[in-house]
Amino acid sequence: MGLALTAAELLRNELLLFAAIGLLLGGLDDLAIDGLYATRRLWRSITIYSRIARMTACDLPPPGRAGPIAVFVPAWDEGEVIGPMLRACLHKWRDEDVHLFVGAYPNDPVTLERVRQVTAGPDGARVSLVLNPRPGPTTKADCLNQLWGAMRAWEQAQGREMLAVVLHDAEDVVHRDALRLIGLLAPRFGLVQLPVLPLASARSRWIAGHYCDEFAEHHGKSLAVREALGAALPSAGVGCGFNRRVLGRIAAARGELPFDPDSLTEDYELGLRIGEAGDRGVLVRMRDEDGALIATREYFPDTLGAAVRQKARWTVGIALAGWDRMGWSGSWHERWMRLRDRRAALAALVLLAAYLGLLMAGLVAIAELAGRASAPLPWPLPWLLKITGVILGWRLLVRMIFVWRAYGWWEALLSVPRSLVANIIAMLAVRRAVDIYVRHLRGQRLVWDKTTHRFPDAAEPSRS
Repeated sequence: MGLALTAAELLRNELLLFAAIGLLLGGLDDLAIDGLYATRRLWRSITIYSRIARMTACDLPPPGRAGPIAVFVPAWDEGEVIGPMLRACLHKWRDEDVHLFVGAYPNDPVTLERVRQVTAGPDGARVSLVLNPRPGPTTKADCLNQLWGAMRAWEQAQGREMLAVVLHDAEDVVHRDALRLIGLLAPRFGLVQLPVLPLASARSRWIAGHYCDEFAEHHGKSLAVREALGAALPSAGVGCGFNRRVLGRIAAARGELPFDPDSLTEDYELGLRIGEAGDRGVLVRMRDEDGALIATREYFPDTLGAAVRQKARWTVGIALAGWDRMGWSGSWHERWMRLRDRRAALAALVLLAAYLGLLMAGLVAIAELAGRASAPLPWPLPWLLKITGVILGWRLLVRMIFVWRAYGWWEALLSVPRSLVANIIAMLAVRRAVDIYVRHLRGQRLVWDKTTHRFPDAAEPSRS
């Protein structure tokens, strides 16, 4: 029994030491972002917003002034949501100079039928159904390239060039002022990104809810700091508008394929490539006339399996294959941001060590209660654990503040226990991502591993 207890103590110490060092490094990284965000916010409040009122949608040009704007909607197995989504877009953007290009596949008859019902409707002339010549699923990037080709044909037929290309998914709840805002800024920037706010789901407070926590902080703080540093701004893949001519230059250099068909995160990579080409991206947080944020809203996965699949796809595309594809070029702040993007796999390993270390600490404590003498934690582990404990408390507080700003006090309180759910999903996603990536290195091609989507019922408020 004494030998087993000694082994348990040794394992506890090693796991906690590894976890504490990893959490300390990650925590200091996050503290730097917090400090930069607070400094930027204070500086702008003193130097800009003390003299000039913040813009709202009331200050935007009237609808239809900017355009034409192309909206790309890639759709594979989206028969449940594509019809309501397209009708909502056409209704909210009825006064905009916009044309929707919807990509579908010949072996997806339900989606095809739903899109054709929309094209046969009163606003059908503003929607183009683009049939992929290959059966699905391919990759989303491949589908987007088909839409790019269809848009080029539309431009030639109409004798007009698009002002911007906006990306949306088939489950997105768009904002009525989104195109007015993107149209105003697209001539000045290579990428205009609007915030993404997951819809709170009453049937999945914990799994779907953790997306609310993460996006509230990421699109409220992290991307703002990234933009302020001058690092390339990654696209979120929805609610983002690309300058048509900037996208055209990238396409011309890639055989008229602006989106890389071999990538699982083509939107993220495209944002970085725009930055590498010398064009700027901007995150725009603006309120509408009702005080709501002009943002893209959608339901995110609400089951454990779906959330793990989605985050595994992001991890493969950004942290694993993205490392191979995009490298480490650029200035120090660009490399810093890419390091933050790619730390998911190591962070999951640190979390696993932390939870296992706590488990072993619990077993040792039980042995102590049974009268077994055990050695204390070796120096400097107690100090490291205290420091990381304080950093963890700060992290939870910061997240609560951003969730409160986006969703209110109740969701802010729920964000604390949901952090455990987020950690479990992250660890499972990394395990799946590593498996996918290893099979990819052995020659297996990456495909569109999408999740099932849903669109709000007519009775559900979307505030957009």
